[in-house]
Amino acid sequence: MSARVLLIDDEQNVRTMIQLVLEHAGYSVETAPDGPQGLVKFGDGRNFDLVLLDQRMPGMAGIEVQKEILKRRPDTRLILITAFGTIDLALEAIQEGASDFLRKPFTAEVLRSTVSTVLERPVRRMSAVPVGMVCKEFTRTTINGFSFELDHMNVEEATGDITCTFQVNHSATSSKLVKVELPAYVMELVKAYIDSDHVPGEGRFWQAMCEEALANYLWQNAEIPTDRVVRIEDLSSTLTRWLDSVLTVSLAEDNA
Repeated sequence: MSARVLLIDDEQNVRTMIQLVLEHAGYSVETAPDGPQGLVKFGDGRNFDLVLLDQRMPGMAGIEVQKEILKRRPDTRLILITAFGTIDLALEAIQEGASDFLRKPFTAEVLRSTVSTVLERPVRRMSAVPVGMVCKEFTRTTINGFSFELDHMNVEEATGDITCTFQVNHSATSSKLVKVELPAYVMELVKAYIDSDHVPGEGRFWQAMCEEALANYLWQNAEIPTDRVVRIEDLSSTLTRWLDSVLTVSLAEDNA
């Protein structure tokens, strides 16, 4: 029996494209144009194996529909879709129970592989970890159908540069090793930004920063870099937002 998918999206052309791609791949697809109608079709969830849900819809945002769906059936596999979110929104959605997060625009292949990955993987819920915490559990989530885990971390004695090598998994390809390079000068920029010679968590902090950079690359590009290397060359706006969230959590813990 083919997997049964409920697609909730307010854009007719998007619904049509996704439905055609998934039905061609052998899935059974039902659609709804907004959150309330989607919830009516979802019912108690027993008729669906997966929900594809747009985040930005009039009347009822996707994240609110998601909460209601998971309230009704906590083991629902759910993929949240958006063109407007940040990686922090993706992680928030996953922490609220989403199985994955797709960033528009995406190709038919990314859609098929993400759906396949989510349906094949056991349903796992993240513990209640604050968004922005240093120890984000990326290895228990997926971004655009990709998941990854640390293979090893190396510190260059002569320069102080850090390289984290991750095993990146995707249903459409075999797992591949991807390096994230964090130069010593960027670490000095971080220390200057936070106005401290010490970072919370020390080595785990730099690993988490490399995880953040890799997650952002997969989020923005939905593919592994061709040379299998992600280089952190400066403090981007995304990384400074991440640093701000880390500092907020650290200060809260210190004052607790």
